[in-house]
This record gives sequence, structure tokens and C-alpha cells, in this order.
Amino acid sequence: MNLLLSRPVSRRAVLKGLGATIALPFLEAMIPRALYGAALRSAAAPAKAYPTRMAAVYFPNGITLPEWKPAGVGVDYGFSRILQPLADYRSEILVVSGLADRHGESNGDGPGDHARAMASYFTAAQPYKTAGENIRAGISLDQVMAQKIGDATLFPSLELGLEYGHQAGNCDSGYACTYENNLAWSSPTTPCQKAVNPQVVFDRLFGGQKAGDVSEADGQEAVFRQSILDFVQEDTARLSRHLGREDRDRMDQYLTAIRDVERRLQRPPPELSPEMAARLHRPAGVPELWSDHFRLMADLQVLAFQGDLTRVSTLITGVEGSRRVFSEIGIAEEHHGISHHKNDPAKIEQITQINVLQMQNLAYFIGKLQGIPEGDGTLLDHMMLLASGGLSDGNTHRHYDLPTLLIGRANGQFRPGRHVAYDPEQKTPIANLYLNMLNAMGIEANAFGDSTKRLSEVSQPV
Repeated sequence: MNLLLSRPVSRRAVLKGLGATIALPFLEAMIPRALYGAALRSAAAPAKAYPTRMAAVYFPNGITLPEWKPAGVGVDYGFSRILQPLADYRSEILVVSGLADRHGESNGDGPGDHARAMASYFTAAQPYKTAGENIRAGISLDQVMAQKIGDATLFPSLELGLEYGHQAGNCDSGYACTYENNLAWSSPTTPCQKAVNPQVVFDRLFGGQKAGDVSEADGQEAVFRQSILDFVQEDTARLSRHLGREDRDRMDQYLTAIRDVERRLQRPPPELSPEMAARLHRPAGVPELWSDHFRLMADLQVLAFQGDLTRVSTLITGVEGSRRVFSEIGIAEEHHGISHHKNDPAKIEQITQINVLQMQNLAYFIGKLQGIPEGDGTLLDHMMLLASGGLSDGNTHRHYDLPTLLIGRANGQFRPGRHVAYDPEQKTPIANLYLNMLNAMGIEANAFGDSTKRLSEVSQPV
């Protein structure tokens, strides 16, 4: 146990150096004596010292639903083939089936399911059908959270993606490209631009930059030829002298994770000769493989949560209608094309393999969150991670019975380790789940989009 300082370290304290600003992870030295004393007397108190965070991971183009949906409900449900990569984290996962994105459906607007799937999923609003500039959807769940609690952190929210997509023109049957490429909306007419380049995200988080100060072309090459940690060594040493052993261990884990991400961003392609690699500047592109890209973005979110740089993030793993090729698992056809499998067993198998890959990488994200100690628990205990998408079946463009996972305990607001199933034919709005999530973030909300009520079966505290 750490010996608490007479004056707690501020949660807003940072390590500073030339062109670098590194927020601190949560430390016991930040907890006021009065709260820490209560923590020693009550098993429930430590969690209150740490804020609740929310991350959402969106998977496009649907899933092989029979290979995803678990058998049975409650605690004793059976893991499916697609969920199997998450088996080590079963006790941290709440599987929710049967929910619907009602505004993803046509509702008289004709074709355009991919555009509606993305634009309606987190807004619970019907996108206005237009290919022009008069776009309209709704404020997304993450942005409601950011507007309520975002002033507590440097970044009210992070919007990340693994694929750029077009932001202008007509992309889906009369719907503007904006709809199928953006998950977060700060107002009904303003989508939030996602960051796709991990280096840009890194620079924003640790280079002392605001979102508008760093473009995809800005490499800050002169500074980042060295480790960003080199510039904060003096501040790091000064702080460490006043920390207990456990806090020093937390600091070391946090800074080591930052350096690991740095190395992966700076790593040249393996086929280059050492001489050519030595002449390279800091790379300006994104990882070629989907898994490498996903894991970098996952690690950046973990660091942002750990340093309390933000408490809200979204990650789009591909735009709706994505034509990505998953060469890392030997699939040469485009994702969107094979999602329209027309019941071809070979293509269904390919989609299933993509879904398994997605869950393998989601397991990586969960493991990273669970591996960060906070008080008597972990970062995962103090957050919720939503993993889902706006289509259950890409072949038929079905917007109900969405494959939905809610991971983590949100400071005791959720009891994972169960499968909660709703009747798909009832098309219970996924916006009902969003009410539970808003309340878990400390935001009182009785309505969101087309919600009808909170899901009592989901919010069953530990």
C-alpha cells in the first residue's frame, strides 16, 4: 500500500518537456485522505475514486448470426464459434441479443441500408435521405456523454477509425457518403471526423496538440525522431521520488506502454534493409494489416483512459459497405462483396472467419483494459466497452437481432457473465440499452432517440 502524500497529486498533473505533454495515470497518491480512509473501511468505496469510461467498437457489414448467437440464456449459456476467442473474458462480458436499430430500416425511404446502418446506430434517429449537403441524423450517444462530462478531460471524446471512406458525394442509393462513414454526431447536422492515422492520434494525446493543430500530413519529425519520454525524464524523476512503490510500478507500466506504441509507429517495413530503414523519417501511413491497425488504436485508447485524457471513445473498424480485403487470413475478396453471400457456404465461411478475427482482436483490447490496475480493481472494472454494429445479417441487410456485447462493470453498474436475450421479432430498440449506459456514466436520462425504457435485465449491479 502506498503512503499517501499530505497533499494529493492533482489528477490534472502532467509530465512536460520540449513539445511533449504526458498525462499521468490514476495513482493512489491522487486520492484524498478522506476518500482513501473510506476505501479502507468499505470494499465498495475504491471504485468511486475512479471515473467510469465508455468505449464503443463498431463492426460493419453484418455477421454470421447462427455462428455468433449463443445457445441458452443467463449464466450457463454456451459460447458460439465466433465468441470463442473471448472465452478467457467470459465473466466480464454481457451478451445481449435481440435488440434492433429501427431507424436503420427503410421506413419508406427505399434502399440505402449501409448508410442508414451507420448513421442511425449511435444516434437512434432516421437519417434524412440526401446526397447533398443538407444531411441530418441526430446527436450520437457518445457525444451526449461528451457534452455532459467532457469538460473533466483534455479531450471530451475521441473518434477513431480504421478506414477513411469518402466524405462527399453519393455513396449508397441516394444517401451522402457522410452517412456510411461516420458514427459520432455532435449535432443532427454535424458528424465528427474520425482519426484514422495512429500517429496523428499519438501526437494529439502526447505531443501537446489539440485536435485542430495536427493534420494527417504533420509528422513533427524533428521532435519524434527521439522518444517522447526523453523529453519528460526530468519531470518523471522528480515525481517518482514522491510516490510509493505501487504508484511507481503503475507509472512504469504506463510509460512502458507509451514507448511500446511509439516503437510500433516508428517500425519500418520488415523488407527494408537496415541502411534504408536508418534513413527513414517517422512513417506517415497507417498499418497495412487490419489487426495491426486495430491493436494500435486499442492501445491508444487504453493509454487515453489510463491518463484520463478522455472518458469517451468510439472506434469504427470499417466503414459500412467496406471493401477491405483481409489478406492476413487469406481472404482475397472484398468484405462487402462476400457479405452478400446469397447462402453460398464458401462465402458464409469467409464472413465467419472475418468475424472470428474481429473477436480475436476485441479480446486483445479487453485484455489490455483488464491488465491496468486501478485501486482494488482494473481499468476494465471502471468502464464499459460496447461492441456491436448496425446490421446483423449483411446478406439481407437486417437491422434487428443485432450482435451486441457490453463488456466491463462500469464501477459496479453492470453484472456481466450472462446472456440476456430479447425476442428479435419485438424489435426492442437498442436505444433502450443506451439509457442504461447513460445512467452508468452518471447522466440521468429518461429518453434517447426512439427508446421506450431502460433494460432492467441489463442493469443488475454486482
